[in-house]
Amino acid sequence: MKVALDTNVLAYAEGVNSAEKRETVLELLRNVPQEAAVIPVQVLGELFNVLVRKAGREPEGARQALLGWRDAFPVIGTTPEVMMMAVDLAADHRFAIWDAVILSAASQTGCRLLLSEDLQDGFTWGGVTVVNPFASPRHALLETLLGAE
Repeated sequence: MKVALDTNVLAYAEGVNSAEKRETVLELLRNVPQEAAVIPVQVLGELFNVLVRKAGREPEGARQALLGWRDAFPVIGTTPEVMMMAVDLAADHRFAIWDAVILSAASQTGCRLLLSEDLQDGFTWGGVTVVNPFASPRHALLETLLGAE
């Protein structure tokens, strides 16, 4: 099962906002099979902004963080097809366009899950279910991914 990672998940992993959530995300990422996880390219752009604007990192430090994530997980691109699917998703479900791009990219890549705290937990579209990694109890699909069926 493939899983896409949203910006907020990586931001927490980088130590932005919450030490408790950072530990939760890092533990989760240690247990997700590395070949199962992908990062939409949109997430890297958003993460750069969060690290520089919100966390106060220098651009070079933010770049190094992005390079580290790129090295850790495959990055999936935004194709014209992904963008048009995102436009439809944004129009039909009133998603912000950049959130729709992330969800569309995950769908086009065959992901079953999108780990995100920001989108509606349990929302399913294009074969992808949005799962809040901080929700308790954990979503059944996340349990399956982690091997805890």
